[in-house]
Amino acid sequence: MKPAATVRLLLADDHAIVRAGYRHLLERQVRIAVVAEAGTAEEAYAQFRLHRPDLVVTDLAMPGASGLEVIQRILRAEAGARVLVFSMHVSPDIALAALRAGALGYVTKSSPPDVLLRAIDEVLAGRQVLSPDIAQALALARLPGQRRPLEELTPREFDVLCMLVSPASVQDIAQRLHLSPKTVQNLHYQIKDKLGVESDIELTRLALSWGLDLAPSLEAGTPEGKRPV
Repeated sequence: MKPAATVRLLLADDHAIVRAGYRHLLERQVRIAVVAEAGTAEEAYAQFRLHRPDLVVTDLAMPGASGLEVIQRILRAEAGARVLVFSMHVSPDIALAALRAGALGYVTKSSPPDVLLRAIDEVLAGRQVLSPDIAQALALARLPGQRRPLEELTPREFDVLCMLVSPASVQDIAQRLHLSPKTVQNLHYQIKDKLGVESDIELTRLALSWGLDLAPSLEAGTPEGKRPV
């Protein structure tokens, strides 16, 4: 019998110890080889362009742009790329944002290892997959009569909203996402309009009530060498 081809994987997470632990888990599977790691969104995209892995397993909360931005940039570079999100957040809104950005799977870090391994197989086969806890959260969120206002936001608007909650200034967000401050301000107004809020205090309270503490602290660092466009 012909042996299965080795799966070449990129692992992106801002904690080196976490990456080491999951790399050990994944490489215990004979057919999986972690060909690259990344600790920031910029590194993840650069490593993807360099190695062109079969699969990207990424967290969402990383210094600089978030994992949502990474997903979009990777798919713009290669439409057929396979991305699996591996996150601590058991939030239906965050999971939906990741899927809308182009991820094929969403697994929470509280899931047993076999759930992650099965999800890798599903995503590689081009099938959408969710860990049981996030699947249940999504099912409950979609009960009849319940409106999901965050579904009206684009992935970029969702990314900006999470950074505003961190909290971050317009200038900080512009630098981290390589946008102009004016573009960020426009996105800020669009977000408030779509969510039906008038003040930033109301916007923050609403976002926190949905568990949108996705963006890491600004103290974690900001990519250098980029200018707003």
